[in-house]
Amino acid sequence: MSRALLFSGQGSQYVGMTRDLVESFDIARQMAARANDLLGYDLQSIMIGGPEEELRKTRFTQPALFVHEAMLLALTSTDGVSAVAGHSLGEFSALHAAGVLTFDDALQLVQLRAQLMYDVGNATAGTMAAVVGLDDDSVRSICDELNGVGGNVIVPANFNSPGQVVVSGSAEYVRACMPVFKERGAKMVKELQVSGAFHSPLLNDAQQGLAEKISTTEFSQPRMPVYVNVSAKPVSDPEVLKESAIRQLTSPVLWTSTMHAMWNDGIRSYCEVGPGKVLQGLVKRTLAEATIDGIDTAADVMRFTSNAS
Repeated sequence: MSRALLFSGQGSQYVGMTRDLVESFDIARQMAARANDLLGYDLQSIMIGGPEEELRKTRFTQPALFVHEAMLLALTSTDGVSAVAGHSLGEFSALHAAGVLTFDDALQLVQLRAQLMYDVGNATAGTMAAVVGLDDDSVRSICDELNGVGGNVIVPANFNSPGQVVVSGSAEYVRACMPVFKERGAKMVKELQVSGAFHSPLLNDAQQGLAEKISTTEFSQPRMPVYVNVSAKPVSDPEVLKESAIRQLTSPVLWTSTMHAMWNDGIRSYCEVGPGKVLQGLVKRTLAEATIDGIDTAADVMRFTSNAS
């Protein structure tokens, strides 16, 4: 059975992440130390000890997620994996899993991405809101109608699963527009706890800074296709992967389309690599017949490796 690895994005972090990995495996301890050296601060203490408010800051959240996912990759195997994909930040873990980026290069890109997004969030008031119960086209249509009014931004940011879309834009304007989605039939509209308008034009400045760094970073030929957020298509060309990683910052995450594309390409088994079970839930809501699993803790690693042997 064809199998894909999926990598979690921002929002899946939790205080205590990787604690049992570094307690159980030498390689995890070594990677934690290497990450601290590269970053120039003690990320591991924030991951394990928090506090939650600190871990939720974008500049710490994104490196924490990448390091957790990279540890899990190093402790398991990509044997038999047909393709990879990552949700937003998780796409950098997917690039690492496919052999496109080394651990060091990926972490340095993630650190820069996180800092740039954090800085833009502090300079420009932005937010995101989950819209539940409307189809993708309805959300697109409402955003097209509202976007640009008074110079404000509101755009679709994450197409997560059927009936679950996240919108992003100018903070006060998004809040003012939330009742419109309810009036048009949404079952629920809820503002998310984020530090900025991710995957929207408000991140143009961050995108430019990231593009400069990506342009000088080596992207190797992937060992398996990477289904990228911006097109939901499998990509094996390193230059296209570079372009996609840049565009992703201001473009919507086409996750629902990615899952359908993988299924149509014959992939029937999906394993979420990283903290929590957010992506497993999205797969379940999108592909009812898929086989779904996840790797997060040391116990998961032991189970996964024993099943593979």
